[in-house]
Amino acid sequence: MRKINCTTIALVVSLAMSAQNGPTMGWSSWNTFGVNISENIIKRQADAMVEKGLKDVGFDHINIDDGFFGGRDKNTGELLIHKTRFPNGLKPVADYIHSKGLKAGIYSDAGANTCGNYYNGDTQSVNVGFYNYDQHDADFYFKECGFDFVKVDFCGGDAPQNTQRLALDPQERYTAIAEAIKNTGRTDVRLNVCRWNYPGTWVHDVAFSWRTTPDIHDSWSSVKGILAENLYMSAYCFDGHYNDMDMLEVGRSMSAEEDKTHFGMWCIMASPLLIGCNLTNIKANTLALLKNTELIALNQDPLCLQAYIAGLSNGCHLLVKDIETLNGNKRAFAVYNPNDLSKTVTVRFSDLDLGGRVALRDVFGNKDLGEFGESYEVTLPAHGTRIYVAEAEKRLERTRYEAETGYISDYQELKNNQAERTGIYEAASFCSAGFKAGWLGYSEQNDLQWRDVYSNNGGKYDLTIAFISGENRAIQVSVNDMVVETVNVNSGGWQTVGKKKVQVQLQPGRNTIRLSNASNWMPDIDYIEVMPSEEASVIPPSATSNGSQLLYDLQGRRVTSIQTPGLVITNGRKYVAGPSIPN
Repeated sequence: MRKINCTTIALVVSLAMSAQNGPTMGWSSWNTFGVNISENIIKRQADAMVEKGLKDVGFDHINIDDGFFGGRDKNTGELLIHKTRFPNGLKPVADYIHSKGLKAGIYSDAGANTCGNYYNGDTQSVNVGFYNYDQHDADFYFKECGFDFVKVDFCGGDAPQNTQRLALDPQERYTAIAEAIKNTGRTDVRLNVCRWNYPGTWVHDVAFSWRTTPDIHDSWSSVKGILAENLYMSAYCFDGHYNDMDMLEVGRSMSAEEDKTHFGMWCIMASPLLIGCNLTNIKANTLALLKNTELIALNQDPLCLQAYIAGLSNGCHLLVKDIETLNGNKRAFAVYNPNDLSKTVTVRFSDLDLGGRVALRDVFGNKDLGEFGESYEVTLPAHGTRIYVAEAEKRLERTRYEAETGYISDYQELKNNQAERTGIYEAASFCSAGFKAGWLGYSEQNDLQWRDVYSNNGGKYDLTIAFISGENRAIQVSVNDMVVETVNVNSGGWQTVGKKKVQVQLQPGRNTIRLSNASNWMPDIDYIEVMPSEEASVIPPSATSNGSQLLYDLQGRRVTSIQTPGLVITNGRKYVAGPSIPN
């Protein structure tokens, strides 16, 4: 029996941590302490991170959130530090964190006042944000004090959340702050944009990570809501820049199963991992969960990918991603049950693009489960998640690309999407994996594209578009920046899925398939399916109990049973009998 190589997993963790290109790992003060922080509290958390072995598994940031401000000198513009909470200023605290072999993080706002000023009554957090002081404060934090990370909030720039009623442009403000950080000469500072919803595709080129939702709270409903909003965000995590699902509430008041789902899904979805509980009195089971190096390896995997939606079964979500090698035989997948009842799910390995015998490893349990054939059945408790590493004999080409795994070039969540004419992702029970992409079109940028359509050998493929439209609408189909065809479609209703087939030419390796309409609305999209067109396949000699042979396509997926060998046409495609499945 083949086993997943645990030495390889540990090596991946080590390499990812040394390269420092994975999502940020560490601790942040806000979830437990709010604005009531101090020099002593921060130092004790740094001590605990080292003493409890969290540094050894990759948690290396100690981040000071809101609450350290003491105003700003009106004459010099000097940023003042709270005299009681941090009597020695910030630099000695940053130096202490660094002396432990850790990185130091700090907090600010893109406007003038902080969120702690508006919501927590912290009267000294006035005129302390970056606004009007971008370069001044960047020099102070990153050149003088030596901080390595900064979370930049936006209460001071959002009129309903600051007493000055400043209404600032997020793209302009965060771009200016990023430029100021660059001007310090520091190239290693991680900028985290905290705008509480996905701000727009511009953020990828400005920040290391960005918040995608409102603040997390210590409750299952909060975790469930954040996951629901990030299931369709995988396309926006790439090139070592990450969707931030907010700080961890693990180890506070949720159940053990909820904590496992919380941490496990944050790991496989490549979110920053910032512990929010008090490390000095952390519970043993919480510490064991946070130190699970196999979960951390998924988070810090060098491919820097967020797991994407591969299916929906019995109300549970199936997510998968490549690990270690793109389009390799090893993948990680999660089965997530958001429901209030236990659920049993049969995972078909073909839905994970894996063929032949598949070796499974339970990542939560750190144990091999053995080898399996076409599927694996798992029962999940309410609010539960199970995560596995799968290593297969064969990697199949991906054929199903859900709309919620596609990229909308104009995607944003800050403004009314209908007024802005920008696309969105919406829950839709009548769609194959529970979501659709809608409000697409009316500009070249309001498109839907899949930028990772992989073909082993290239050639002609049948592209099937599953769409929803109660009226006549047009889709321009492009492949690798070349327009293929414009099709007119109408499914007959806004909850009815129709299908349209187009033949396309793919090149070997990665391809981009793009759907657009520059002048009018497109239909909503459920998914696309990409299959080799009119290709021959080979039937293996194995027979069923009644003597019939099994029919397979080029990917090794079983199609149907036939009674006689020879040329067979099924669903308009050709298959040929032969001695073995093609490689």
